[in-house]
Amino acid sequence: MATTEHARTSRLRAWMLEGLSDMARHQQGPHAEPEPAHKGQRWWRVMCLTGVDYFSTLGYQPGIAALAAGLLSPVATIVLVIVTLAGALPVYRRVAEESPRGEGSIAMLERLLSFWKGKLFVLTLLGFAATDFLITITLSAADASTHLVENPHLNDALHDKQMLITLLLVALLGAVFLKGFLEAIGVAVVLVGIYLTLNVVVVVVGLWHVATAAHVVTDWTGALTTQHGSVIAMVGVALLVFPKLALGLSGFETGVAVMPHVEGDPDDTEEKPTGRIRDTKKLLTTAAVIMSVFLIATSFITTVLIPEKEFESGGQANGRALAYLAHEYIGNFFGTVYDVSTIAILWFAGASAMAGLLNLMPRYLPRYGMAPHWARAVRPMVIVFTLVAFLVTWIFDADVDAQGGAYATGVLVLISSAAIAVTIAARKAGQRNWTIAFAVISAIFLYTTVVNVIERPDGVKIGACFIAGIILISLLSRLARAFELRVTSVTMDNVAERFVRDVASRRIRFIANEPDNRDRAEYRNKIEQIRHDNDVPASEDFVFVEVTVLDPSEFEARLNVRGEVLHGRYRVLTLESSSIPNALAALLLHVRDTTGCTPHIYFEWTEGNPFTNFLRFFLFGQGEVAPVTREVLREAEPDRARRPRVHVG
Repeated sequence: MATTEHARTSRLRAWMLEGLSDMARHQQGPHAEPEPAHKGQRWWRVMCLTGVDYFSTLGYQPGIAALAAGLLSPVATIVLVIVTLAGALPVYRRVAEESPRGEGSIAMLERLLSFWKGKLFVLTLLGFAATDFLITITLSAADASTHLVENPHLNDALHDKQMLITLLLVALLGAVFLKGFLEAIGVAVVLVGIYLTLNVVVVVVGLWHVATAAHVVTDWTGALTTQHGSVIAMVGVALLVFPKLALGLSGFETGVAVMPHVEGDPDDTEEKPTGRIRDTKKLLTTAAVIMSVFLIATSFITTVLIPEKEFESGGQANGRALAYLAHEYIGNFFGTVYDVSTIAILWFAGASAMAGLLNLMPRYLPRYGMAPHWARAVRPMVIVFTLVAFLVTWIFDADVDAQGGAYATGVLVLISSAAIAVTIAARKAGQRNWTIAFAVISAIFLYTTVVNVIERPDGVKIGACFIAGIILISLLSRLARAFELRVTSVTMDNVAERFVRDVASRRIRFIANEPDNRDRAEYRNKIEQIRHDNDVPASEDFVFVEVTVLDPSEFEARLNVRGEVLHGRYRVLTLESSSIPNALAALLLHVRDTTGCTPHIYFEWTEGNPFTNFLRFFLFGQGEVAPVTREVLREAEPDRARRPRVHVG
């Protein structure tokens, strides 16, 4: 029985970690080992994955535009389309060039800041990304359940079941990703194809009714002129209400986030994925053009064909303007088919967001030591994100309007960061015209973000909760993993190898030395002190080990060991690492494994408060080195007989 249970547990563990191969391969950090050639999907298939998020906004965007701008909805939508094609699209085409592995603007901005400042900045942006992607999952599922509940045939049976339906839809989305990522792309292609086809039918029928009932256009233009007077006034009002339409920009960040799944050319490499970049630009451009055409057409027909009161809360077109037209002008049978398609694509809109989360989070948190090892696997992370989505749905009571502010804030912050990132990239590349253009685009998106935050501050509050949660969990994870052996590999130059071979013929004794002046007196005094403190005979030989801390905020790294002879007699091994104790422990274990001998290392106690010294180790890679080195060795080598010896005097 015990054997059977163990076998089941092993199979479950293997299945959970198997998900690593479902997502696109990527480097886990600058020091990761090279990986096999990239494999992916055709760009138009990946476009459907991001399109389930982007195109599904047609389910509620015309209604949002009508509520925000009223009769000016088509004009405001044209402003949105101009910003999309002339602003967001060029920005994200440049992001695809600069960050072809799907990290997006976060990776571009990460390069500008080092040490803990850079890590905290990235964690903040990840908080907004989590806000964007997770609210995409929960808001879309909630809106899908709204369409289901509001269907005339189902309203009586389901009117009080919206929370339960939303949770069920989120759970089904998670189940698709547990099954496998390729299945998610296949489902997305089918849903997008059907949904866009049905929308073409609704738009064509709507335009036909507008053309055959000419008075609706003259009534609209007359009312528009009466309300706003001049074209300039109309444009001015449209610009003012534009921030409320920002949800129509939601597809770009996910479009870049799923970039690693684009197949590209056969000769693409991770260093130079030319085909993947080209095809991702096709993806972004095609999606933006398709969406722009639909946005203008749908905002026009919904504005002139649907009575204004129907857009208001409780109205039949509230949150489902195109579905209203489908039922009203094509019939209940087609309307029900359209409802089913809308519900399906809104539910699955979370797929691109889930793919973005699964691509983005494992690229940063494990590399920072701020997530467990299993966070690099797909299936465990799917479970985590699904549970968080359950919590968000419960907190907001599956209310679409309540989540709109947080969604818009996440979208706008990420687009603004992308615009700033490409502005800096263009300036560094000496491209003056692009720098000016991107700077103007950045100003527009920053203005939009600020206005949105002022009007809907709840979005920033929710984003702040995500940021605080990510930072807290990340720091706790880093603390829990503080004593792990973080060195991925050890490489020694010829001189260092010669030193180790020589001392291996006797007893291997290292002295951990903090380099100061590195003069003859420093090394002579250090040897005398170690011999005196540890009662080591004068005949014994020593090799000094000196570690220079580079970026203490990094977690994993390779270790390069160089050997040199100072002052004609003192042999010194020099190392560069993010942490002195981890570097020393890795060196000792490497020497043990290559020589078959147990090395000894000698320290002197560090003065100061132990807790203060631990914080110095945690934040700056230094502090009380001797006990921490011993603890790292203890965790890395449970067999006490094989563990390198640590001496402190």
